[in-house]
Amino acid sequence: MLTLDQITQIAVNALEDVKGDNIVVIDTHKLSSLFSKMIVCTGSSNRQVKSLAHNVALEFKANNIDIIGVEGEAGGEWVLVDCGDIVVHVMLPQVRNYYDLESLWNGQRPTTQS
Repeated sequence: MLTLDQITQIAVNALEDVKGDNIVVIDTHKLSSLFSKMIVCTGSSNRQVKSLAHNVALEFKANNIDIIGVEGEAGGEWVLVDCGDIVVHVMLPQVRNYYDLESLWNGQRPTTQS
């Protein structure tokens, strides 16, 4: 059984493999009972956003991590990969700036982890 930190690292590595930009991990376990960590990443185009999310899903499957759902693949502006304890958001820069999930969940913009 993989730990939360190991699953987080698998997701971050999958995003880095496809050159995801500005990867941020937010610890949300004290803020929500729905998930423990949120990962936010930027892709430079719709195609890259889809590719980043797809690579995360592939790595989760390769490591026997259950995926609850993937949303937003059709448009490719914001794709979410949900594996329960961790939710990965991959967004175009303008979508990420507009929704500003880092401030919403963290109270401030955290430093990047990539």
